[in-house]
Amino acid sequence: MAEPIIRVENLGKKYQIKHKEGRQGYKSLRDVIADSAKTVFNLFKPKSGTKSTSTEEFWALKDVSFDVQHGDVVGIIGRNGAGKSTLLKILSRITEPTTGRVTLNGRVASLLEVGTGFHPELTGRENIFLNGSILGMSRSEIARKFDEIVAFAEVEKFLDTPVKRYSSGMYVRLAFAVAAHLEPEILVVDEVLAVGDAAFQKKCLGKMGEVAKGGRTVLFVSHNMQTVTRLCTHGLLLDAGQVVTAGPVLKLVQAYLSTGVLNPAARDWPESRLPGDQVSRLRAVRVIDDRGALIHIADIRKTIGIEMEYDIHQPDRRLVPNFHIYNSEGVCVFIVNDWSNCECRIKPGRYKSTMWIPGNFLSEGTLIVGVAMSTLDPVIIHFHEIDVISFEVADSLDGNSARGPYVGAFPGVVRPMLEWTTCNLTA
Repeated sequence: MAEPIIRVENLGKKYQIKHKEGRQGYKSLRDVIADSAKTVFNLFKPKSGTKSTSTEEFWALKDVSFDVQHGDVVGIIGRNGAGKSTLLKILSRITEPTTGRVTLNGRVASLLEVGTGFHPELTGRENIFLNGSILGMSRSEIARKFDEIVAFAEVEKFLDTPVKRYSSGMYVRLAFAVAAHLEPEILVVDEVLAVGDAAFQKKCLGKMGEVAKGGRTVLFVSHNMQTVTRLCTHGLLLDAGQVVTAGPVLKLVQAYLSTGVLNPAARDWPESRLPGDQVSRLRAVRVIDDRGALIHIADIRKTIGIEMEYDIHQPDRRLVPNFHIYNSEGVCVFIVNDWSNCECRIKPGRYKSTMWIPGNFLSEGTLIVGVAMSTLDPVIIHFHEIDVISFEVADSLDGNSARGPYVGAFPGVVRPMLEWTTCNLTA
């Protein structure tokens, strides 16, 4: 097997956190003035000792080991505080590890924070050459790519302006353009792309797709799971500074979502706390595939089922189950009711109703499910639970993109795959 481009062995990073003993909370202005006066008088007193402090060890990373092969696009995922950014800073040689070692067999370009590697007093033009030199590029290499970098960053008008006057969006556009165009063997990107506007984010993702297809190695940190599944082939799941698992990115995203970092994809209520009233009570809600198996992440091309299990306690009621689907931005994707049974008078008992969503209908992203049960004539809501469960819709779960060669995101709440016909009118 070929030697990996990145090898991490027993990596650890420890920080010392100091705590002052007897530390007080909020002080008023009067307390501050009084303490200042005491300090002046204490200058004339003999010193009897100093305030004691306690030190706590905090391991941001501990015993982390993994290999990355040439051309891999690795998504690093995990909760806030899992150690993702610390790992990237060590790989980018910004900070040194406490234990272990990292072997890099190629030049590394990093985009970790807005303005990293830029000098605020220098112009955009000067910072392109400075940043390129930091990345290990020769002046001729930078000059050859200069026009492409400027065009991609869209900062032509401000090229000779000191970057301290740039907005955060302009900073990140120029920083990404330099890092992506100077052809390092390893590109390391934290979630700094969130600073840019939507159009530039799409542009960056497209460029990262090109970089990956060109055989270079990419390490990408993001909380956006559809972006991770779209761009990455492999993944690394971190928790509390340690590697939980590594492998194909789709399995890792599934494992990450199953931990309940969002709402889980299934929810069951205990008997003593069933939502509802004397007419109907909700027992469970789940997301399933076309075989009835529970899923946390769904292939955009496959049928998805959302089912609710509930009890009916009173006879002769015309009850209508409802599902309310929202995206992560709070936009209503659709609300659907089981009108087919609205004229039926349901007998008491336990029931399960399933709504089926066809493949090639939903768009990528996180979808959040609410459920309700209502009665017609008159309209009465017997239970209505919002944000009950959530699930992720991914572009592909088998490595073959449903969008073809296009790597950007599609706008819109839904993304139907509709039938087309084309005819030659000149024939």
